[in-house]
Formats: sequence, C-alpha cells, structure tokens
Amino acid sequence: MNEGTYKPGTAQIGRRNVIMSGVALSAAALVTGTALGAGTSTRDSVARKVWLITGASRGLGLDIAKAALDAGHYVVATGRDPLKVGAAIGEHENLLSIKLDVTRPEDSHAAMAAAVSKFGRIDVLVNNAGNFFAGFFEELSPDQVRNQIETLLFGPMNVTRAALPVMRKQRSGLLLTISSTAGIAGGMFCTAYAAAKFGIEGWMESLTPEIAPFGIRTMLVEPGFFRTELLTAGSTTYAKPSIDDYAQRTKETIAAWNGMNGKQGGDPAKLADAIVQLAGLSEPPIRFAAGTDAMQTFETKANALLAQAAAHRGLSSALAHDET
Repeated sequence: MNEGTYKPGTAQIGRRNVIMSGVALSAAALVTGTALGAGTSTRDSVARKVWLITGASRGLGLDIAKAALDAGHYVVATGRDPLKVGAAIGEHENLLSIKLDVTRPEDSHAAMAAAVSKFGRIDVLVNNAGNFFAGFFEELSPDQVRNQIETLLFGPMNVTRAALPVMRKQRSGLLLTISSTAGIAGGMFCTAYAAAKFGIEGWMESLTPEIAPFGIRTMLVEPGFFRTELLTAGSTTYAKPSIDDYAQRTKETIAAWNGMNGKQGGDPAKLADAIVQLAGLSEPPIRFAAGTDAMQTFETKANALLAQAAAHRGLSSALAHDET
C-alpha cells in the first residue's frame, strides 16, 4: 500500500472537529468526489446505492469497493489510514474515503455521519475488516484471543450499531458481513479465529428477525480459500511456540500455509463481483457459500449435524418430564 497524495477536489479533516455539510467530524478523513444528487437525476439517485465498506485498503474489501464503483454505486471506503484507502482505490467521483478503526465506536459513528452528510443515506454496510491470530489454543495468549474477538466480532458490532439507526429511519438497508468457512466448521490452528467467526454467525442469525420489520436484510458471506492477503505477515500473527507437544505440528502447519499463500484457488475480484450482484437482489441470500470448497464445508457440516442428531435419537427423545 502506497501513501496517497492530495489532489484538487480532496480535503483533509484533521484532529479538530470540523464542520462539513453541517455534520461535525472528529475522525481524520480523506474526502473525494461530489455530493449525492449533484449532477445526477432522481432516477440515477434511486438506481444507485450507497455502500460503506470496512477494511477497504486491501484484500477483499478493496475488490468490493472497486466492484461497487464499477457497477455505478457510491462507495464510502474506510480503513485505519484513509490516505492508503484512497491511494489503493484511486480517485473516483463517487468515492468517499474515511478513517475507521472498527474497534473504536467513536470512529464508527463519525463514519456514518460523514456518509450520510455526503450521500444522504447508507444502503449497504459491508463488515469486512479483519485479522488472523493463528496457533494452538494453549499457545495463543489471552490478549491475542481477545484481540481476535475484538476485531472480528465486536468490531462489526460497533459499526453495525452505528449504522442501524440510519437504516431504521430509511426503513431499508442490507447488513453484509464477511464471515468464513471457519464460522461453519472449526479447525485446528484456528481456535481464536473460529470462535470469532462462529460468534458472527450466531449474532447475524439472531439479529436478522429483530430488524426485518424495518426492511433491513442481512447476508453472511462464507469464503473458502481466496487469494487475498489473509495469510501474509501483515494480516496473520502466529502464536509464539512454547509447548514441545505442539512444536512439530506448528512447524508443519505454518510451512503448509506459507506454501499456500498466493496460490489459493479463489479469485477475490470474482467474489467481489458476485457480492455486488447478490446485494442487488430484492431478497439477498441469508448465507452465501463462496467457492466450491465453501460449498463442500457447508454440505459436510450439514451431514455431520444430521448424523449427530440421529446417533442417540432414542436417548435424546427420552428426556421430557413424565406427566402424571
């Protein structure tokens, strides 16, 4: 990621609270483009949606931002460094790049305020920002586990909590959350990551009926292995080896993952296009298994659950109170 430079038509908002279009912003922001409705017809405004994407400076978030812009939508692209976000995506008249650290609730509220000030609404929220703490559970520190859950679970909760009042007022919106096949089936070396992703799955599944009466939909995306930056040193932190019983498997697992990095079968640009396509449906899917490996994970888990339900059916069925 390269440092961005300011160009005509952009504005920097520093540490001071700055009034922009009547909204006070306390977060640093890089603002590009024109306001929704300026130079556009009513028809264009209705046809186009306003997307807010977290973690948009690289990886899948970057591809989703580009795909949404290519489809003619307005995009609020966020990241910890808005300069890097803007530089990664490139200058675009329908783009607003904003600082948002998902672990900071105040950033989420500032980002929503800026998005509404600029474009008037938020139609699609993409919870994408993330990281990866890998290792055997005993070797992951409590701080690493908390960091993982703070970013992958509480982070999206912070952003969603800030977006929901806007969507309820609109009586419309889509909460699109990037989960993982690790949220469907756990695996060795992924205890902290899977714990957070399983939390995402349960949270979204439970939130769906709460907000459906307001016209707000949810969609979970469970990617398999895609050629993103997740396995790079910038995204993955490995637990420090400290227990001899795990040493050999740790060495083998890290070597296997390093060998896989950059060779994953999934194309993130194609996934981004698919996400934009599905988000345009009147009824987006509740879950989208992204990739053939993801479909296999879904099917294997479904069959395993059916087998587990049947394994002790007699005992499970004999646990009711005896009525007298």
